Amino acid sequence: MARGRTITKTGERRRAHDAAKPFLTILLQCDRPLQPGARFCIGDTEAVSIGRADALCAKLESDVLEIGIPDQRVSSAHLRLECVLGAWMAEDAGSKNGTLIGGRRITRERLSDGEILELGNTFLLFRAALRAHNTPTLLDGRDLRPEADGLATLSPAFASELERLRAVAASPVPVLLRGESGAGKEVLAAAVHRLSGRRGPFQPVNCGAIPPNLIESNLFGHRRGAFSGAVDDQPGLVRGAHRGTLLLDEIGDLPLPAQAALLRVLQEDEVLPVGAARPVKVDLRVVAATHQDLDALVAERRFRPDLLARLSGYVCQVPPLRERREDFSLIVAALLAKLGATDATFSADAARLLLSYEWPLNVRELEKCLASAVALARGERITSEHLPASVSAAPAAPAPDQRRRDELITQLRAHRGNVSAVARAMGKARAQVQRWLRRFRIDPFAFRR
Repeated sequence: MARGRTITKTGERRRAHDAAKPFLTILLQCDRPLQPGARFCIGDTEAVSIGRADALCAKLESDVLEIGIPDQRVSSAHLRLECVLGAWMAEDAGSKNGTLIGGRRITRERLSDGEILELGNTFLLFRAALRAHNTPTLLDGRDLRPEADGLATLSPAFASELERLRAVAASPVPVLLRGESGAGKEVLAAAVHRLSGRRGPFQPVNCGAIPPNLIESNLFGHRRGAFSGAVDDQPGLVRGAHRGTLLLDEIGDLPLPAQAALLRVLQEDEVLPVGAARPVKVDLRVVAATHQDLDALVAERRFRPDLLARLSGYVCQVPPLRERREDFSLIVAALLAKLGATDATFSADAARLLLSYEWPLNVRELEKCLASAVALARGERITSEHLPASVSAAPAAPAPDQRRRDELITQLRAHRGNVSAVARAMGKARAQVQRWLRRFRIDPFAFRR
């Protein structure tokens, strides 16, 4: 590549392979939180220089990737990253406001995977090795043009999952969304409906919110006089999704008798209302969602295996917020826009707390946190005093066991991402290795060639 070439847009420079590469991602800009962040691939150079610029940019100068960030508190030459013997070193370039890693001011320090770098009012996430397909040097969040809400991401792993979901959405294949409460399963279900092109409505049903004695009549409808209080015919929620998409949220809470009736609907494309003698044809696409382990429920005979097989046409694992930190800026920007908080800003201490918190209730919890903080700040800068006690009082996320993590990465490289082989080499159970992978947020597929 010729020196001095500026790389600013998504499609201008692409990689041909899926090799694991190091990345920097803008997690939050305190003075510009409605900007959706950006991701930089730094794997094609051995040195990176970061400084202030009028606009977000990245260019290669004399074999150094120069990254420009529009932040007045960032010095023109603020930070230099350099790959030394396979490890990335961060060195402050004599900046006016200093460089912090994990809240500590540094001069020169080795970077660990998952470190958060603080430059002025900008927070960046360093990832040592992520597998990404045809990734540009700079992916600006403003350049993402999702076909539906919930489909924008700066996380390479989640981007691959969403790409498969897009492909499945246009087919009649049932979709099962697995993930923790508040992770955004209903948003993705609505996206599947939009991409499906089906002309009927999107009908969400919370299976856990319907009283047990009313489940079948609510879902499948009833005829007048079928039971006490049935004063007229009701089509039910399933028929309400005719020619559209039926979302069965918290499907694990559905009682066994209702599961049997639902299985008939999926097998025969017809529904039998309570009290009716003849079934009614129905045309619908089914998306199910759950935070429960349905396989465990099947083993406990609390969920029908044949129904699970019917629902599992395509299974999408929706990651919790703590496992898709690359999307923090995207999500915060969308939530603030939804709240109408177009002039919101954050103090550095508030940003540190938001980025170190684990968010056990996921995006739903973050939305409530931001709503209360905006209300309490009354148009002023959001500080730690405006955050809920659960966030402001939470201990910082523990630093990873660097020695264990380094050993794990060494074995993954030696065995090309084969988790079973790594477990044997380390003399550990495969389940234990999987727990370490989740803890250190390491993708074993990134080490496969």
